[in-house]
Amino acid sequence: MTATPLRVVVAVNPMAAFGHRRDVGPRVVERLRAAGHTVTDVDEANIELLRREAGRAVQAGADALVVVGGDGMANLGIDLVAETGIPLGIVPSGTGNDLADGLGIPVGDTERAIDLLLEALGREPRVIDAATIRHGELTTWFGCVLSAGFDATVNERANLMTRPRGRTRYVFALLRELATLRSRPYRLTVDGMPIEADAMLVSVANNRSLGGGMRIVPDADLSDGVLELFIVERMSRLRFLRMFPKVFRGEHTGLPEVSIRPVRSVRIEAEGVVAYADGERVGPLPVEVVVVPGALRVLA
Repeated sequence: MTATPLRVVVAVNPMAAFGHRRDVGPRVVERLRAAGHTVTDVDEANIELLRREAGRAVQAGADALVVVGGDGMANLGIDLVAETGIPLGIVPSGTGNDLADGLGIPVGDTERAIDLLLEALGREPRVIDAATIRHGELTTWFGCVLSAGFDATVNERANLMTRPRGRTRYVFALLRELATLRSRPYRLTVDGMPIEADAMLVSVANNRSLGGGMRIVPDADLSDGVLELFIVERMSRLRFLRMFPKVFRGEHTGLPEVSIRPVRSVRIEAEGVVAYADGERVGPLPVEVVVVPGALRVLA
């Protein structure tokens, strides 16, 4: 038994990693209960039901929320507990686990990730920044990266495809978008200053990576009170293809077309672009992003 039993809500995405890691959620619940914690297990058939039931469980009384899945589940958790003081734990088991990786949570070792979660439940949570997104009449949160360029366009195309299933459709979507790759005119308002850019990629980052390891801002700090505006300006398709592998290693930042700058608020406008945050669909531009320093307590 743990010295201080806690009420822990565990929200599990059964389709994380396209359903290939269904064993992780039950293992997390088992380990938490064995440690003496009171666990409410939320495992629903779809993400909207999961969001609703996890929210109800948290509101009914919780000392911590633990999400099991990838960045989409981390995003769901952030939406539920940002600015509430309730700490968020992540056990990574998705296709993209960038926030967990940025927090130093082992991505490829489930048992070690659970070990660290149990240790973190016994000490003061870590405090990090998060950001709000205002789109239309809605305001949502993210903790990793908001994308509003080529990567978001690939996500949008993949989500509209019915075949093939699984990760392969993202490869097909990537190839389709590369075939028509072009820059777009963006209108940005950065900390109140208007800026125009002819760009291929525009992202606003709290974390260093997205998309399963693309280190777009390798020196990003989750608790420095600012976000990083990442822009890749117009370049040839061949040059873009040569640059792309460098992003996974964080070796692109010295290119003349690449700029990274700290910001506290950004409004992004462009035609025909749908924004994604933490890999989840936000909606068509424009969006307005604002950092909220110290908004999130995490078990990491």
